[in-house]
Amino acid sequence: MEVESDKLKHFKAKDGRTVAVLVRGDLEEYSQFPPKIDTEEDRAHMARHYDLSKIDMDTYTKAHVTDNALPLQIVLLNREVGSKVKPHYHKVSSPIPGSSKFQLMMCQRGLGRIGVYTREGDHLGDANLRPFDFILLLEGHSIEFLEEDTKLIELKQGPFPDGGDAEDMVALAKD
Repeated sequence: MEVESDKLKHFKAKDGRTVAVLVRGDLEEYSQFPPKIDTEEDRAHMARHYDLSKIDMDTYTKAHVTDNALPLQIVLLNREVGSKVKPHYHKVSSPIPGSSKFQLMMCQRGLGRIGVYTREGDHLGDANLRPFDFILLLEGHSIEFLEEDTKLIELKQGPFPDGGDAEDMVALAKD
């Protein structure tokens, strides 16, 4: 299920693959997204891994906004005071798929424009990031700073090659 709104946008290539997912900082529609607590198995899982005042809290305080098959997952949490996720880690179950590294670009302050591109160089559109907006980038992108003192935070897969950007970046188009 992919919810589209003015707060969430999936950029898709012609063949239907997801290239980027834009999440606005003011997205609040948690109940439109999984997970749903429907079975006794779901309830047992919640009790094992969380300290929550209500076992079905994930239904309205957690939004899993990416398809389960994507190599990076976006989960938004808006829990009440005192809620806890018990200590844990996530195991690797298979090699990370894809032919490019994945990144999350977030705006801390100012205004930045992210151009979204397929690996083939098709421009799918732009996303203007305001404070607390972020975008998951699965393929190509460009970055433009639109205001003074704009600060963008980039999280991306590693490792970074010893040769730096020269070995890491593939140009899509000349400006």
